[in-house]
Amino acid sequence: MDASKTGIKLAAARTRLILDKPFLGALVLRLPMVEVTAEWCHTTATDARKFYYNPAYIDALSLDETQFMLAHEALHCALSHFARREHRMKHRWDLACDFAINPLLVDDGLSAPPGSLLLDNFRGMTAEEIYPLLNEFDDQQTLDNHAYDSDNQKGASGKDQRDLPPSKSPSDAEHNKPSGKSAAGNRTGDGSGPPAPQPLTPDEQETLSVQWQQRMAGAAQQAMQAGKLGGALARMIDHLLQPRLPWRMLLARYLTSNARDDYSYMRPSRREGDFILPSLRSQQIELVIALDTSGSIEDEDCRQFLGEINALKGQLRARVTLLACDAVLSEQGPWIFEPWEECKLPESLHGGGGTSFRPVFEWVERQGLIPEALVYFTDAEGEFPVTEPSYPVIWLVKGKDQVPWGQRIQLN
Repeated sequence: MDASKTGIKLAAARTRLILDKPFLGALVLRLPMVEVTAEWCHTTATDARKFYYNPAYIDALSLDETQFMLAHEALHCALSHFARREHRMKHRWDLACDFAINPLLVDDGLSAPPGSLLLDNFRGMTAEEIYPLLNEFDDQQTLDNHAYDSDNQKGASGKDQRDLPPSKSPSDAEHNKPSGKSAAGNRTGDGSGPPAPQPLTPDEQETLSVQWQQRMAGAAQQAMQAGKLGGALARMIDHLLQPRLPWRMLLARYLTSNARDDYSYMRPSRREGDFILPSLRSQQIELVIALDTSGSIEDEDCRQFLGEINALKGQLRARVTLLACDAVLSEQGPWIFEPWEECKLPESLHGGGGTSFRPVFEWVERQGLIPEALVYFTDAEGEFPVTEPSYPVIWLVKGKDQVPWGQRIQLN
């Protein structure tokens, strides 16, 4: 197949995505397609800016498999895999990203080419969750080239300096040889075409991450309006588009409006006269903190959480009531900390059973409290009250589950 026919095939695959799967199609449209017959790109690749493809590899794919590869590279970008690696080993991170993406595409009805990394055990998991489980998979290779990372560049030997080389499709080994020829006689590895992209700088990673998140939000909105977004992709998008503001900042926004100094007529002015004049006073904040002790939240997580609460309450006059609950409230509590006292985790918190959030809200109601906010630290897996209370509720969620009401803030 000549270059023009390869381009027509890619354009047809992209058009089918736009019509049948508008979310993925809108993302793919953001990646200009660039032909590469150089050694660094045996299959497909992305640098978060473009979609690179080896024409011999695309020629060997079906139209359905071509759609898969287009969507695969677009999801790497939309999920900001290029900016999320942090301290992790590149090769294992690359594997984790592919193990996270490929089940989403298969579940959405796309056909994975031979050599794609797929494992049912990783279905529904993020790359961060998959990464620590890959000790036995270091001999595996990704089908595509993640060309956005700093140690993805190759030396004179053509191999990654620190990692395994990009994989070749088992069904198309001859097409992917650097010096081989396709069925139509096109050279696939003669070193022609654009060179490997330069690695992204930290500033470029940050800028592109924001751009891709905006693109993903826009694509999701259009697809939902067309009624063509559901299943695992919809849940993943909803999870990723949750507010990413630091929870401490968001909590402060709720509380400072109530904690500011204000004028009050409750205290007479010291000035003599027949009138009661307003005097300036500081209002004390009532804050209820609830800890989920059902077993999924570890003590160290709770200690770090309370450390953040202490840092925040030092800026406000906040009186904190601490509750612990799994299916029932802990009999050890409540623990009350005045504004000048440090919040501390009790020495032992018994828990590990089922989870119900109702006892906390029922206790607050029995006490007749109307706190400025109730902050619940949890994995959000449990039984919620049917009705939302009149006071603000902030759910600090460690995990992927959703909440029926209140402000949800993702912790991990």
